[in-house]
Amino acid sequence: MASMKLNGGVALVTGASSGIGKDVCFSLAEAGVESIVLADLNLPDEAILKECQKFSSRPSFRAIAVVVDVIDEASVNDMVQCAVADFGRIDYCVHSAGISTKRSPTSDLNVEAFDKVMTTNSRGSMMVLRAVTHAMARQEPRSYTSTRSNTTRSLGRGSIVVIASINGMISAAGMMPYTASKHATIGIAKTAAVDNFGNQIRVNIVCPSWTDTPMMQRGIEYFPALGPAIQKLCPLGRTAMVEEVSDAVVFLSSPAASFINGESLVIDAGFTLTGFRLAQ
Repeated sequence: MASMKLNGGVALVTGASSGIGKDVCFSLAEAGVESIVLADLNLPDEAILKECQKFSSRPSFRAIAVVVDVIDEASVNDMVQCAVADFGRIDYCVHSAGISTKRSPTSDLNVEAFDKVMTTNSRGSMMVLRAVTHAMARQEPRSYTSTRSNTTRSLGRGSIVVIASINGMISAAGMMPYTASKHATIGIAKTAAVDNFGNQIRVNIVCPSWTDTPMMQRGIEYFPALGPAIQKLCPLGRTAMVEEVSDAVVFLSSPAASFINGESLVIDAGFTLTGFRLAQ
């Protein structure tokens, strides 16, 4: 079988200061990337860079941190240019930056809050995909040779994984801004996949359910009933661990997924398969 090891290459991760994005950086380092650019609105600190170094087995491994505002065109372009200037190319991009908002029924929805979430999550995804695919399209493709069959396959010019949510597949009461933004994000990513057939750039999406991140913990603090509800609703009776999400990201980035493109991989232990548990 093809390897889930990444065997070098340069990774760019947004939302890298916390939650899923931070753990993705650790997983990519462990999987074998040569270099990682950690990007966030809040500059990833030195401890995260050292943690990446700890997980890497490559003597020449490097990790750098940059500030990015994903809704600002110049900031996103600067991030991509920094990655290319420092490392020559971008082989893997994981777009994890995003925000949520407090629950509110449609009739009481705050328009400014709606606009902020839509802009950050949807426009931000478009901005990152636009800039990264532009850079990837100008670099040489990479290849992978199977040790089992001794055949060589093209890995194309790059792989992008966008972190969405099961809220991009279903709806949730009081979560219109977040739900709408994640539906839009999936559409943006799928269109980018189609647009880049000719460039040999794969774009896939992961859609986690409740994941043990600071964002989810803030949600439970604001809405204490959420914790017991998750235990009842999730088929495994718990939230996803961040590593379970980042493992999926590494798979989609790896040679093992070289023929997978434009897919939305749901990571929810089967929650969205049926509404039966909602009635239990």
